[in-house]
Amino acid sequence: MTIIRPLRRQWRWLSRVLADRMPTGLFGRSLIIIVAPMILLQAVMTFVFMERHWQSVTDRLSTAVVRDIAALVDVIETYPQDTELETVRRIASERLALQMTILPNEDLPPPAPKPFFSILDTALSEQITRQLKRPFWIDTVGNSGLLEIRIKLGDDVIRFFVRRSQASASNTHIFLLWMVGAAFVLLTIAVLFLRNQIRPIQRLADAADRFGRGQPVPEDFRPRGAAEVRRATVSFLEMRERVERSIEQRTAMLAGVSHDLRTVLTRFRLQLALVPQSRETEALTEDVNDMQNMLQGYLDFARGDTGEEAMDVSLTEMLARFEGEAETSGKTWSSDFSGDPTIHVRPTAFSRVLSNVVSNAFRYADTVKVHGFRNKKWLFLHFDDNGPGIAEGSREAVFRPFVRLDEARNLDESGTGLGLSIARDIVHRHGGQIELDDSPLGGLRVTLRLPA
Repeated sequence: MTIIRPLRRQWRWLSRVLADRMPTGLFGRSLIIIVAPMILLQAVMTFVFMERHWQSVTDRLSTAVVRDIAALVDVIETYPQDTELETVRRIASERLALQMTILPNEDLPPPAPKPFFSILDTALSEQITRQLKRPFWIDTVGNSGLLEIRIKLGDDVIRFFVRRSQASASNTHIFLLWMVGAAFVLLTIAVLFLRNQIRPIQRLADAADRFGRGQPVPEDFRPRGAAEVRRATVSFLEMRERVERSIEQRTAMLAGVSHDLRTVLTRFRLQLALVPQSRETEALTEDVNDMQNMLQGYLDFARGDTGEEAMDVSLTEMLARFEGEAETSGKTWSSDFSGDPTIHVRPTAFSRVLSNVVSNAFRYADTVKVHGFRNKKWLFLHFDDNGPGIAEGSREAVFRPFVRLDEARNLDESGTGLGLSIARDIVHRHGGQIELDDSPLGGLRVTLRLPA
């Protein structure tokens, strides 16, 4: 158990590191699924080639070289005369491609450390030991194209220089070049194929995102790609038609109800205008106005911000119009923005969000401060006030339609419970978020986060 626990911790740490380093996109992950087995297969093939083919070829070549050297050593031992040595040296150079030199009265150099991975060194040592059975010294580590072999013969040493290609396989670079070239070609084909297959998925995701924000889907958007992607695209288009039809029916229904009720309210207004003014008629007039505001809130909630085109607007200009409202109501107002205040929104819909938030702050607080800033991805707007605030457990509830908090401040001036629902729906359609928190001023902080 003492060994397993550290191994588990190491495995968890490695898993977390790999999860953090892995690409998050479908293209990157699909590419890894294709490339990883290919690299693994090529690694196995390389190992097999090095271990089998290269070793067998090197063994055969080394055996032939050592056999030639052994024959020359036998000739020198049989005919040790100096006149014959020149003939042996000439034969070794012209016929066997071996450069031979006699080093009289010398000893072998001290043994050099063996290389960590050298098939040639092992093969030559084994063949010299088996065929010559004499003390020897070899140098296969040098960067030159020659190998040096020294054989101890009595008091003398015979030195041979052999081309490296004579004793080892020389086609390794060709094999590696073919492997790298094949891998590059396969990777290029995989990248092109994956891009072609993933592009319909990206277009589907973009279309769904645009539809979720209330933006029109591109006109050339149609089912493409694999059968599963086409099926998902068709399902999305059918869902979009059902949602749009439902929204149109809901808007038409509420518009019809609103029109009929407004007609009745207009008659009420006319009748109240003909009646002598009194405390009772004033109360009835206020009720009619409240009903008018409720109807407008219902219609705004049903309509949303559909049909309005987005454009670049200045937040400082949109917030500046609340200065006059603050002076009129005797409130303390301040606003500032760090960076470029331009944002791409639907002006009327976004103005409705600002009006809802600021008007609510003016109703329940004496001081309102607005601070805005932006980074590379998001634009933030903080609305802080010194009002009573909203309990943390009730902050999510106020975003639901028709919810009114009787015991705390209500974010809907008309009293329909649709204020924050409309605001959040508009912000979500712009791809942003709206959140409630405690304000440094002691009241409520409303934060708008929108794509920069």
